[in-house]
Amino acid sequence: MKIIFYTLFLLLSIHAVAQHHLITGMIKDAETRQALPFCSIGILKTKTGGNSDSYGKFKLEIPAELNNPELIITCIGYKTDTLKIFSAKNEYLILLKPLPEKLNEVVVTGVSKATLIRENPIPVINVSVKNIDRANESNIIDALVKNVPGLNAVKTGPNISKPFIRGLGYNRVLTLYDGIRQEGQQWGDEHGIEVDAYNMQRAEVIKGPASLQYGSDALAGVVSLIPYIPNEKDSVWRGRFLSEYQGNNGLVGNGLRLGYSNVHWLFAVRGNYRIARNYTNSIDGKVYNTGFEEKNASALIGYTSEKGYTHLNVTAYDDLQGIPDGSRDSLTRKFTKQIYEGTNDNVKSRPVVSDAALNSYKLSPLHQHIQHYRVYTNNHYQIGKGDLDGVLGFQQNIRREYDHPTDPKQAGMYVRLNTINYGLRYNAPVFFNIEVSVGINGMYQNNKNKSATDFPVPDYKLMDAGAYLYAKWKYRNWTVSGGIRYDVRNLSGDNFYISNNATNGFNYESGSDVAGAVLQFPAFKKTFSGVSSSIGSTYQVSDEISLKANVARGYRAPSITEFASNGLDPGAHIVYLGNRNFVPEFSLQEDMGVSGVFKDISASVSLFNNNIQHYIYLSQSVDENGRPIVVSQGNKTFQYQQASAQLYGLEAAFDLHPGFIKGFDFNNNFSLVYGFNRKQQYIVEGINGEYLPLIPPMKLLSTISYDIKTNLEKLPTVSIKAEMDYNASQNRYLALYRTETPTPGYALFNAGISAEIRYTKKQTLQLQLQVNNIFDLAYQSNLSRLKYFEYYNQSADGRYGMYSMGRNSCVKLILPF
Repeated sequence: MKIIFYTLFLLLSIHAVAQHHLITGMIKDAETRQALPFCSIGILKTKTGGNSDSYGKFKLEIPAELNNPELIITCIGYKTDTLKIFSAKNEYLILLKPLPEKLNEVVVTGVSKATLIRENPIPVINVSVKNIDRANESNIIDALVKNVPGLNAVKTGPNISKPFIRGLGYNRVLTLYDGIRQEGQQWGDEHGIEVDAYNMQRAEVIKGPASLQYGSDALAGVVSLIPYIPNEKDSVWRGRFLSEYQGNNGLVGNGLRLGYSNVHWLFAVRGNYRIARNYTNSIDGKVYNTGFEEKNASALIGYTSEKGYTHLNVTAYDDLQGIPDGSRDSLTRKFTKQIYEGTNDNVKSRPVVSDAALNSYKLSPLHQHIQHYRVYTNNHYQIGKGDLDGVLGFQQNIRREYDHPTDPKQAGMYVRLNTINYGLRYNAPVFFNIEVSVGINGMYQNNKNKSATDFPVPDYKLMDAGAYLYAKWKYRNWTVSGGIRYDVRNLSGDNFYISNNATNGFNYESGSDVAGAVLQFPAFKKTFSGVSSSIGSTYQVSDEISLKANVARGYRAPSITEFASNGLDPGAHIVYLGNRNFVPEFSLQEDMGVSGVFKDISASVSLFNNNIQHYIYLSQSVDENGRPIVVSQGNKTFQYQQASAQLYGLEAAFDLHPGFIKGFDFNNNFSLVYGFNRKQQYIVEGINGEYLPLIPPMKLLSTISYDIKTNLEKLPTVSIKAEMDYNASQNRYLALYRTETPTPGYALFNAGISAEIRYTKKQTLQLQLQVNNIFDLAYQSNLSRLKYFEYYNQSADGRYGMYSMGRNSCVKLILPF
């Protein structure tokens, strides 16, 4: 019996071995020979397949009954390839050819896995580090605006830019840093995005509702900033030093990063320091209190195994930023400064700012101090034939605004916001060409007012959670993707009392002693919820032409300032009044687009229509005589309102790069958006209520560049560039209650030259020289808040508000090593 049993066991084992042929191999880039992780390997005419691991390696069992088995290998950004399998060969090296650059663009934001842009139905733009470096702007948002049609910025001076997508901004545009949502009191006007602009590897901008993946606050789109991560895996330390100088405001910036990676470990450290004084234009001269001093530091450690990776990051941001208020002498129009408080301060009799102060790097005592800290981890691991992504992070934002000239160390506003971010997503194995992902993400927040005198928002706690299902089906030339999500947000706060200090006249938080105190914010407890969804498709007419269509429903809960604000924001010079009866916003947006990428030209057109229910907007408050309500120091009062709204428009791009002129490129980006308040009382009222505020005008950005190969050993490449930035007049504005005024059109002309200089056999540095606003044009953007910083109804020179930056010469050095 034992002999029979062992004989049967041996025969079954031999049969089992004969059924399968185990092969192993590695997938690499055909040009760089770098390993390609997480590529898909399938056996033609079967459902059998797998993926390469973090090192590009794979194992696969080939059924013995297959005759002439053949593999199909796909990887995002590379041409799909096939490979014949031979019974006598067990190990294979697969080299995939990268797609042409325009066809090869990949997006990772708002999708479950890295996806070719041409296969993503949602409008998205990828901005490379090369284009970021060449922009020569004062901050990262302005650099992206130069590269993304439909993206604009509401500005409060050179270093403060709030992203707006298709006419929507603030808490409707979600900013991500390395996949973690940026939380830093973004409802405020007077501070920018708290990131290191010198440390970006690339950026992605989603135009349209991205609530499906990210929940509330992504109703208008997403700006995803992706920092540098070393991935060479060759055990070599690499670095990059960047230094720049901008002549208009004397901006001096220096940034340094170091990176290392081997097969398992990677490390990176980065830091920068930037300082600038007041900027200049031909109308205002030096614009007082627009300087800044910014510092950044960050570090990364990561570990990679065969199944995936874990990255741990820490960042620190520190910014001292001037707070301009626009006060002037009525006759000379020279800027003045506040030295008294309350009733002792008369705007019309303030002293003129000295030339020494206007030209100094030293900030005024009236400034803001913003600190932002992060510690977070990104994780990606294969689980069977699927994979799991997880993020967990903590960030703290501290914001102080000093607006008391009689007590410069006393903050007018001082808030601390703690945020815990979390997210978990499972990407299931591909089944019948369908990719399915399920996930949860959200955040917990705790906001606390500290030792301050002004309290625009209350202390509060926020709990946000959402769950979603996302699927993508691909068959031949068709790609269809979409999903559904449910979000819930709980917002709560206790009674918040303030008292007045009779000695200095300042308010302060009463704490437990409420005798004689004023209830600034009654207690509240509110729950918001909503469903988001999206469905879209792309069709590849040919290798060059693709069509897109998408319909998405977005959701956004009211922000804390929209819901509960009741006080002065000293940096914005605005008293905000919220409304506790607000309900969430819901949008329904339709997108259609076509794009073509050919040998000598590429072009695209994208149309959109966005209808928003319960749209929240600011309207200036007036008295019974129709005059703006103004409190001490000229601070105006704005009340949040809610109504239906509609925005529609288009973006177009055209790029000419003829093959017979190597290095020549003529690039054009066009954008247009209209915004309407659909409240019944404002229908056909035009500027008296029908038009939404902060809608950008028609814009055309045209750039001609030419990269010249010199054949010189020390100077291999010289590049020249000329640019026209045309912004049409904006006569569709919200004139109701003097909220906005018309804005004339203008065209800015910029030009630059750059060179690659070889300083070792293997390394070249870049030296850039660019002049923005060559003709020193005096202009105002309708998206500049400084345009409305004016205290007088009549001006001696007929001009009102502050003008934007004049001619600016920029020099930049980028030294890799």
